[in-house]
Amino acid sequence: MLRDGAGSSNGGGEWLRPMDAEQLRECGHRMVDFVADYYKSIEAFPVLSQVQPGYLKELLPDSAPRQPDTLDSLFDDIRQKIIPGVTHWQSPNYFAYYPSNSSTAGFLGEMLSAAFNIVGFNWITSPAATELEVIVLDWFAKMLELPSQFLSTALGGGVIQGTASEAVLVALLAARDRALRKHGKESLEKLVVYVSDQTHSAVQKACQIAGIFPENIRVIIADCNRNYAVAPEAVSEDLSRDLASGLIPIFICGTVGTTSSSAVDPLPELGQIAKAHDMWFHIDAAYAGSACICPEYRHHLNGVEEADSFNMNAHKWFLTNFDCSLLWVKDRSFLIQSLSTNPEFLKNKASQANSVVDFKDWQIPLGRRFRSLKLWMVLKLYGVENLQSYIRKHIRLAEHFEHLLISDSRFEVVTPRTFSLVCFRLLPPTSDRENGRKLNYDLMDGANSSGKIFISHTVLSGKFVLRFAVGAPLTEEQHVDAAWKLLQDEATKLLGSM
Repeated sequence: MLRDGAGSSNGGGEWLRPMDAEQLRECGHRMVDFVADYYKSIEAFPVLSQVQPGYLKELLPDSAPRQPDTLDSLFDDIRQKIIPGVTHWQSPNYFAYYPSNSSTAGFLGEMLSAAFNIVGFNWITSPAATELEVIVLDWFAKMLELPSQFLSTALGGGVIQGTASEAVLVALLAARDRALRKHGKESLEKLVVYVSDQTHSAVQKACQIAGIFPENIRVIIADCNRNYAVAPEAVSEDLSRDLASGLIPIFICGTVGTTSSSAVDPLPELGQIAKAHDMWFHIDAAYAGSACICPEYRHHLNGVEEADSFNMNAHKWFLTNFDCSLLWVKDRSFLIQSLSTNPEFLKNKASQANSVVDFKDWQIPLGRRFRSLKLWMVLKLYGVENLQSYIRKHIRLAEHFEHLLISDSRFEVVTPRTFSLVCFRLLPPTSDRENGRKLNYDLMDGANSSGKIFISHTVLSGKFVLRFAVGAPLTEEQHVDAAWKLLQDEATKLLGSM
């Protein structure tokens, strides 16, 4: 209940009803103030949560409250019990993994989506939800200069998935079923999928779900001489062996901005291989797709003309709150054939007449949120030019960090920077038998344990490599400089103790 004696600021002493416009106005204002204060003071918190596993069980009761509590008490619990267990992805000192952007426009879109709270599985459940999604996905396709076949006015179109993992799964299911219709259902054990060792692990999970035999997943070692992009010749060699063995190649995934090092696979060559063998060609641009709205980075998408599906995450680096993963297909009929259901209780005049899009047939779940609202608001309230400037700023900051690294001979840049990710390591002494693995792990652990920054790692060609990904909305040059100073100081301590 909200009757804690704090007066109208805490609900006017009334019970919190399931939905009451005035109570929502009052409580909503307080929550917005709380969130705004959080962002204003976000640098005061350790970027990486410093709690130990199981911490929250010690702080919360073992059963739900029988009587309602006050909003003030709730805020106290959030401050004292929840926030210590939060890793602050929106902190300007967050440089781990890849970014997960929040913004005022995205936040407003989430609020409005929560207000409508539709379950938009087909057109009639909220026509605006379906039609806005079609429109903003077409807008975005034009921003990326995708081929016209990916527009809703052609045979293809775009759809918002939850994550890139869902996007690659539905693409693989469409590819699988297309192949089974051609070769027969009994050929499932012969279907082969091609990825590189730098392709996101989501493809492996998609194969597990789709029933692709584990021994039929070809993981091709990326070429370190090509900055960890896959070599088309290596793909062709594996493919030729598989054809000679009577197997059926069905799917190849190329990446624009790999997770480990933001490598860009040779899309034109992979596309030609796929076309020659009637394979489904999927492009995963989850991270770097955002950069390709800038003309100077659009060439990284050259070759998309041969793709059957293309995916990028607006929730990574495009100021759109999670979740909002954009998938385009060249021929939507393949998705619909694989994922469509038509139970009697969902039949309606518009759907039966095939005059509308029902996005339930483009995804795994039935229900779906009104996610296009936040993407529409981001595009409408920021505009393409400001979004391009936002991307360029982060790339400039990453370039600045790269130059700082190069100026200190104790460090090396492991692979050339392409976008806003810098891969680097502290060079180990020649006597180090672990080739710097423990040294760089300790450098990362020391920096992260300080609470001042958060970075992550990968392994490239056997080297333990640190990743510095610039992309948080609040990050400025001063934060990059402070992170560099911290890493230098930690390096000095580590090298001095060896």
